[in-house]
Amino acid sequence: MKFNALPKIVTVSAIAALVLTGTAGCNRTSEASGETTKIVMALSTLNNPFFVDLRDGALAAAKSAGVQLDIVDAQNDSATQANQLATAITSNASAVIVNPVDSAAAGTSVTALNKANIPVIAVDRTVNDAKVASLVASDNVAGGAQAAVALATSMGETGSVIMLQGVSGTSASRDRGEGFREGLKAFPNIQIVAAQTANFDRAEALDVTTNLMQANAGVTGIFAENDEMALGAIQALGDRAGVDVMVAGFDGTSDGFDAIVAGTLYSTVAQQPAKLGQLAVEQALKAIKGETVEAILPVEVVSVTKENVGDFS
Repeated sequence: MKFNALPKIVTVSAIAALVLTGTAGCNRTSEASGETTKIVMALSTLNNPFFVDLRDGALAAAKSAGVQLDIVDAQNDSATQANQLATAITSNASAVIVNPVDSAAAGTSVTALNKANIPVIAVDRTVNDAKVASLVASDNVAGGAQAAVALATSMGETGSVIMLQGVSGTSASRDRGEGFREGLKAFPNIQIVAAQTANFDRAEALDVTTNLMQANAGVTGIFAENDEMALGAIQALGDRAGVDVMVAGFDGTSDGFDAIVAGTLYSTVAQQPAKLGQLAVEQALKAIKGETVEAILPVEVVSVTKENVGDFS
């Protein structure tokens, strides 16, 4: 299966976090009310190529369906996202798709949407303590386990590992970490010696890796819960990356694939972000129509190394 490569990092200004950042045209109009069917997609950030591709997949699906899709970017700020979700209630949204900055913090906002009878679809990350009509997400636990096998293989099934964790409170970080730890149980000669958040951020991962490597000089493997952090770790390692210290990432970004080709990143777990966006819109439309939606809609993930990176890049 060949997935589309992701575009390079796209940055969005702070002002754009509070306004609509993308709209699909060809709006469908309700015969009964004459109002446009509008879906609001609230993303945690667009300063990450994974979510740019997710957005693009959603926009394409909305355009194909002839409905309006308004996209807002919280820039990884829970308070900003709470305001955006509150605005969705007053802006006649027919449904909301949310990719939470924080799965726990989003619960209150989603509960308010529930009370307003606006169906909510969670994408990539779940929402705690609130009702969502559907969760569309990669199988992050399985992906974490795949990353463990790949990294262990690259290390000769022995050595010590650092984990770079994502944003605290997100289900993606929790599930990838859980899967990785479970996967490593099959390799008793590998120990995790340190785990610290770098918030899914490349620059932060560079600093965290530098500090953790100084404190754990014998480390021979690093698992990063996304490719951005893996690339930051590679920067910190310099010419040791892929030689003395093996690195495994998660997401399957174009930069990650390039690093695999270059030999600095051993593996990544490729998701299908455009597919996630497409399916989220499709589930939202079913919910609007009162049709049955799937409570959990998992999307396949695939481990990528030099052996098969050509199928993806």
